[in-house]
Amino acid sequence: MKIDFLAHNCYVIAGPCSAESKEQVLQTAEQITASKKVHALRAGVWKPRTRPGTFEGSGDKALPWLQEAQEKFKLPVTIEVAQPEHVEAALKHNINFFWIGARTTANPFSVQELAEVLKGVDCTVMVKNPIHPDLQLWIGAIERVKAVGVKNIAAIHRGFHTSTKNTFRNTPMWQIPIELKVQFPELPIICDPSHICGRRDLIFDVAQNALDLGMNGLMIESHINPDVALSDKNQQLTPSGLNELLGNLQVKEKSTANPVFNQQLTNIRTDIDKIDEEIVNLIKARLQLVEKIADEKREKHVTAFQLERYINILKTRGEWGNKQSLNKEFVEKLFQLIHEESIRTQIEILNKKSA
Repeated sequence: MKIDFLAHNCYVIAGPCSAESKEQVLQTAEQITASKKVHALRAGVWKPRTRPGTFEGSGDKALPWLQEAQEKFKLPVTIEVAQPEHVEAALKHNINFFWIGARTTANPFSVQELAEVLKGVDCTVMVKNPIHPDLQLWIGAIERVKAVGVKNIAAIHRGFHTSTKNTFRNTPMWQIPIELKVQFPELPIICDPSHICGRRDLIFDVAQNALDLGMNGLMIESHINPDVALSDKNQQLTPSGLNELLGNLQVKEKSTANPVFNQQLTNIRTDIDKIDEEIVNLIKARLQLVEKIADEKREKHVTAFQLERYINILKTRGEWGNKQSLNKEFVEKLFQLIHEESIRTQIEILNKKSA
């Protein structure tokens, strides 16, 4: 079946985290397709688990179940592949829609092995971001698949593991998929809110956020009875819950032909451009003062980094931001970047050799 990610305003892939039994697969597929809002069925066959002793998927025996679901419900089936043997087994069951998981994406050797077995195969491949926030690793995996002649490729944003504790199972870090889109404008990006959230009650907001950022679709886990699921039960929706969620999502247009609206946008953006130019000029003026400080430090043999000053900058600028009803975390991050450039500038001057 031909996969066209851009034929719909929101390409929806849904299905259980794992294919656990023939009955579970077929019942889930039947209930999902009844909504007519889902374009492809997903299911894990081989499950790479962090620790042994947990359910690691039904393996090859699940492929006939998925083949039957694909034929019966006229939905393309996509599965995760991590080894060349996975691809070969899937193709024998007329499954040619794959995704490369986060752990595999993180290993260029594994990606290359998969790419080699996909050479010359008429298939669609989606590449999940690596576990850790490494854009170049993600791009590299996509390029390896593309290099062997696979033409229909998409990326999947499933969030990133970070040391910072927050609400999500995997931190979205939206700027990374945005940067991927900047570098590859034609590449469809599918968001996987199930793995970002780790909890079904958070999925709607993340899914809506992804669509508002212009992502091309969603991959959402759905199980006929999530409470007894053998893997990731907390993040799976029932088919009825999935249908409700999809019905409540707002898919917005990327642009409009309304001339009044477009002119208003142009006028506001012109004002923004002027302010941005002022900001750049102010940053330049600030760095010129930093250069003067560096000259003084060089003469007196003083270090570039001053801990007390750095702490004071973050504290006071955050407070200034609060007084202006700005997000304190945003202001602090902004001045962290400015301070990094300040330190880089000072070190360059401190280590400059005398003429």
